[in-house]
Amino acid sequence: MKVTVIGFWGGYPEEGEATSSYLIEKDNFKLLLDCGSAALSQLPKYTDPYELDAVILTHYHNDHIADIGVLQYFMLVQNGIRDSDKTLPIYGHGHDKEAFSRLNHDFTKGYMYDPDIPLDLGPFTITFLKTDHPVTCFAMRITDGQSTFVFTADSSYKDSFIPFSKKADLLIADCNFYDGQNGKKAGHMNSKECAVLAREADVNTLVLSHHPHFGDRKNLVTQAEKYFRGNIFLASSGLEFYVG
Repeated sequence: MKVTVIGFWGGYPEEGEATSSYLIEKDNFKLLLDCGSAALSQLPKYTDPYELDAVILTHYHNDHIADIGVLQYFMLVQNGIRDSDKTLPIYGHGHDKEAFSRLNHDFTKGYMYDPDIPLDLGPFTITFLKTDHPVTCFAMRITDGQSTFVFTADSSYKDSFIPFSKKADLLIADCNFYDGQNGKKAGHMNSKECAVLAREADVNTLVLSHHPHFGDRKNLVTQAEKYFRGNIFLASSGLEFYVG
């Protein structure tokens, strides 16, 4: 399984970058996890967006779905150019019916996942955990049967993340605050909480993502290293992981 960071900022993208979006690949199957602001301007650096097999969304905040509309027009225009009628499936939860309905367009179709039931997409099996966030949001544990990638999505710290992330090869965690800051009201974690989660879940590699727009972000890693002795990376555009 290959995981590529397409976008990693929280809230809005900094110049030349994007908010939350990740490309997951195995056996020529391409799954896009979230599609935040400017994701479609970054994605062609790593794959032809037309080759996506599916998109899956954690929740409907704009920094995770802003470029869904852009992707829909991409499919419309490219189908015309390529004289094709390919329809791209987009998976989302049904707790916000209005937001879910907007996943349907000329050449995209919305599919509602049930967070209580594992979802099979290509070579991947995805299980879900409801997070603590101001809107309904789901963390995802994605496995290809050999390796495991966990994405916390947006959430404040919760103990149930530990069994959900247990022994994951790769954990990408919401790190929107620095050690000592309380992100609970905003529904985000800080660097210490991400590291404690990684340590208690005994994961192999921790990636700090969903970055704040203030402070020296390198300190996020320095702070996390106090609590977790495994591999720690600061998310960046194009960062790749070969999992398993």
